[in-house]
Amino acid sequence: MPKNNDTYVCQSCGMVYSKWAGRCDSCGEWNSIELEQSEASPPGSHGAKSAGRGKSIELVSLKGEVAREPRLPTGNKEFDRAAGGGLVPGSALLIGGDPGVGKSTLLLQVAAGLATAGTKVAYISGEEAVAQIRLRAARLGLADAPVHLASATSLKDILATLKAEKPDVVIIDSIQTTWSDALPAAPGTVTQVRACAQELVRFAKGSDTVMLLVGHVTKDGQIAGPRVVEHMVDAVMYFESETGRAFRILRAVKNRFGAAHEIGVFEMTGKGLEEVSNPSRLFLSEHEKPVSGSAVFAGVEGTRPVLVEIQALVSQSSLGAPRRAVVGWDSARLSMLLAVLDTRCGLDFGRHDVFLNVAGGMRITEPAADLAAAAALASSLFDTPLPSETAIFGEVSLSAAIRPVPQTDARLNEAKKLGFHRAIAPANIPDRPSLKKFGALDDFVRWLKQI
Repeated sequence: MPKNNDTYVCQSCGMVYSKWAGRCDSCGEWNSIELEQSEASPPGSHGAKSAGRGKSIELVSLKGEVAREPRLPTGNKEFDRAAGGGLVPGSALLIGGDPGVGKSTLLLQVAAGLATAGTKVAYISGEEAVAQIRLRAARLGLADAPVHLASATSLKDILATLKAEKPDVVIIDSIQTTWSDALPAAPGTVTQVRACAQELVRFAKGSDTVMLLVGHVTKDGQIAGPRVVEHMVDAVMYFESETGRAFRILRAVKNRFGAAHEIGVFEMTGKGLEEVSNPSRLFLSEHEKPVSGSAVFAGVEGTRPVLVEIQALVSQSSLGAPRRAVVGWDSARLSMLLAVLDTRCGLDFGRHDVFLNVAGGMRITEPAADLAAAAALASSLFDTPLPSETAIFGEVSLSAAIRPVPQTDARLNEAKKLGFHRAIAPANIPDRPSLKKFGALDDFVRWLKQI
């Protein structure tokens, strides 16, 4: 009989310790290290003597005939866009999101769409009873979809069922509730999550089954459990929302079969999640006349161009340390941009409170938003509205140079499609009608003062 080895594992990052400690040295979390009992390594593993010599594996050249991976469309265009064009047989996808954001609703709609098209889908929930899933399906108008349901948490039972039923697509909701009786650790612990995810991914690869795993998230917005799970799967997607907003964004942060940072946009309604084919209209505010402090940024999320309004408010401050508040953008990026505007362009933000907001709850990560943010800040400081129907994009360096950004044509075409007849962009891009170009941020500021 193998003896049990007591180890202490950080439930935040998976770091293993030989004794308990109050703080994890790897991730810095307090009180996250818990005792986990694990059996000793079985014979034949790395921890025991090898039963025999390994067999030689065949090495091949890099060049060869490789068939393009087939795609399984789900019928949900926004989900397919985020997944890279559809589901790939034999792939594993990890989908995380805050509680109540709509992960189960989205996957139930995807499952119903696949099943209606003739794909055999198994939806296994460890958090809800079958009756609860049926009630949701009836509310969404999906009760007639031929989806195979089950409520189970035992990994052994789940794998036995999948081997017998041989579904094309499997949805596990969620990986944190799945447990293996081969491990003495409690469900949801790092050891259980890692082991269960590894077995499910191995089954998907060996049977050409699409495996969709739902993951809980921590208070920091990261998928709970060890990061090794994110390395095991082929795609990691986050289902995001802003408090009080009806829309949801499915964002791919890792995808072996498509573009990373691709997004799908949905709107939560009484009948479930509805696809939003033109998300730019969600993130643009309607103004009867131009207002100061408002700039429209022509951005790109993955391969999708999106227009977003950036709003800024600069007001006189009576505080010794003026306030800096930002929503939807990187606060460190805002500090850098204010320093460039102050040092290189002679604008005085040191005695002003600065507030920056990305309208609609969108979160921007690409540096191409620098010029639009600078335009909104300078416009608010001068109390001068920017020209109406104008889209702006460009990266600002520490020397105040305006640098080019990728996918210029896609940004300009999206702006034109939505009725924006002017654009402000970096200098070193091809000329276009109604395109005003600047090579330095101080040149743009001087132009803004004159309008």
